[in-house]
This record gives sequence, C-alpha cells and structure tokens, in this order.
Amino acid sequence: MLQLDNVVIRQQDFSLRANWSVNAGRKVAIIGPSGGGKSTLLAAIAGFVAVSDGRIIADSRDITALPPGARPISLLFQDHNLFAHLSLGDNVALGLSPRLKLSPDQWRKVSESLATVGLEGMEARKPATLSGGQQSRAALARILLMSRPVVLMDEPFSALGPAMKAEMLDLVMKTLGQTKATLLMVTHDPNDAIRLGDQTILLDDGVANAPVDTQTLFADPPAALKAYLG
Repeated sequence: MLQLDNVVIRQQDFSLRANWSVNAGRKVAIIGPSGGGKSTLLAAIAGFVAVSDGRIIADSRDITALPPGARPISLLFQDHNLFAHLSLGDNVALGLSPRLKLSPDQWRKVSESLATVGLEGMEARKPATLSGGQQSRAALARILLMSRPVVLMDEPFSALGPAMKAEMLDLVMKTLGQTKATLLMVTHDPNDAIRLGDQTILLDDGVANAPVDTQTLFADPPAALKAYLG
C-alpha cells in the first residue's frame, strides 16, 4: 500500500495537499490542469521534493525522511533518462548498480528484462539507434529490473503517436500486472486514464483528491474535470 497521510507540499506560493491511500497492485492515473502539481506530487513521493507536513508510507514503512535511492519506489521520467554513451544493456543494468558492477546472474537478468519488453538481443545497441518506442521499452525494462513495489511514471509516452502509446500502456499493464507493483502515472490525456482502467486521482485547486474508479469518474465528471476536458 502507498499512503499519503495529510501530506502538504509547499513551494513558494504553491501548495498541494493529499490525504489518501492506494492499495497494492492498483494502476492509478493522475490527471489535472497544467501547473496543478502532478509532477510535483510524484517528485515528493519519490523523495526529490520534501513535504512540509504529513507522512508518506510505502511498503508498510514511513519513508518521509528517506532519500530517493532508499525508497521502495522507481520513477520513469518523460525523457526516459537513458544515457547516450552507454549501451542499452548498461542503461538497463543501472537499475541494479550505478557502478555497473554486476554478477553473471545479474547480467542474465538484464537480458531477461530486455526480452520481456521485446528488446531481446539488443544489449549492445546505443539509445540513439533506437526508435522512440524502443527507448520507452528500454526505460521500462530498467524499471522492471529494479523490481520495486511502487512505480511512478511522469507522462512517459507523451512523445509517442496514439497507436504506439496505446501499445506501451498495454505493455505496462501486462508487465507490472505480473509483478503486482502499484503504479501511479501522470498523464494529460484522459484516454490514458481510461485505458489504465483502474483508478484516477484528479488534481484540483491545490488538492490531489483521493483515487476513485476511473469509469465512474468519467461517466459523471465533477465540475473540475468537466472544465479540464473542455
């Protein structure tokens, strides 16, 4: 379970509040207007932004004061954070060791992770030689290799076309469904939230509202969601 217990995030004249929990294994979209704090919310959960009040609890531990690397959380950014000078295999292996000091068994797991996302045998390729979809798959492979119980994604597929984005969302649901990881994914596209098909968190006027059933939310949207959808 991931729990935000009366969390308040303050940055200059901006503040965001959240008081809710997400059960283990849920796939949750985060949607709301630009500048509403979607990325800031993920950054706080991941440990890159400090909370002013409240507690963040993940995997049955209070992680509020822990640095990002010590949290049971992995974060996939929009730019995938692949290093151009490293091979695909090395980029994925960073999920296990920043020094790339891996055992033969760990390197085998790197190859298995790449194969899981459809990049079998591409360990030696450089990111620049990959398509946008392949780069997304490589970033997902690293997330899978980290095998953490909570996965955060910040509009990871927004640069892809509709068909490729849908394919990547399906792959995310399939692979994370197998690992039972909890997913929180920021998106500006309501179709992404609907495709995840589980729950959605709506950000409105400085509040990250509690997650609700996605189908129910979009079938009878509140005023804030109606305004966002236009």
